[in-house]
Amino acid sequence: MKRKKKNKVLEQVKAARKQSREDEINTHGKVIQYHNILETKKTYNRKKSKADDEVLPYLFNFAA
Repeated sequence: MKRKKKNKVLEQVKAARKQSREDEINTHGKVIQYHNILETKKTYNRKKSKADDEVLPYLFNFAA
């Protein structure tokens, strides 16, 4: 059975990623997520405000 040739470019990319990850852990103490960025609470979100508006009509007091 023949051995597979290793792709030197692919090895370099993997090594660079590993080094980058280790540097990130050393500087921040943990790995930072770039794909799942948390949304700030101050930003306007129309969906959230629309969901809150559905509850409002039932809270009004008509006896006053």
